[in-house]
Amino acid sequence: MKKIQRILVSVYNKNELLPLINMLFQYNPNLEIVSTGGTQKFLEDHNLPVTAVEEITNYPSILGGRVKTLHPKIFGGILNRSDNNNDHLDLQKFNIPNIDVVVVDLYPFQETLKNTSNHTDIIEKIDIGGVSLIRSAAKNYNDTLVVPAISEFDAIMELIKKTNGYTSLNDRLIFAQKAFKTTSEYELAICDYFNQQTKDSNQENLDVIFNHNNSHSKQLRYGENPHQKGTYYG
Repeated sequence: MKKIQRILVSVYNKNELLPLINMLFQYNPNLEIVSTGGTQKFLEDHNLPVTAVEEITNYPSILGGRVKTLHPKIFGGILNRSDNNNDHLDLQKFNIPNIDVVVVDLYPFQETLKNTSNHTDIIEKIDIGGVSLIRSAAKNYNDTLVVPAISEFDAIMELIKKTNGYTSLNDRLIFAQKAFKTTSEYELAICDYFNQQTKDSNQENLDVIFNHNNSHSKQLRYGENPHQKGTYYG
């Protein structure tokens, strides 16, 4: 069991964020929040103590916000292993704060596709830092909890209530699985979009990628072998 002491929050959709943060403070009044850009301002506007990512990295957000969290002091805090002495030495040497929880809600790429055909706008909604944060925290589930989307806020709040502000290894593994499902579906949507862009050019088009996690599915009743089940996707 690990107590939640420092979290990194970077979300596009800020709905339901306050209940989650307030609950974390209930179980740890000394909770530290690290945040970026709009999320940082949102939390500050609600009188919540926040440490800006720039204060840790000593580097500003650059390229119009395209690069904010991509820094060794952030990813070192997420990826360090609690049972690795060399990792501890690196944290001390480079003054890297440990991060227990990563809360992310990605740029709405899929929703943007539905609302516009402007290629520039669509490209700017391809999240880079958020996906990297999710994958890093999920990889290091042994020590770090990842909350990969706003749709998981209810689940994590239920968990926090149950464990009084702690997380178990199994909890972190379950959310890591959810994290990679989130990023795989996100990447698939991007791949499909680029696939469509090449159809009208002379470039070779990629094969369609089949996503067995597609929620639009229906189990078939007839035609299968007795030991098998058939499913229609689409």
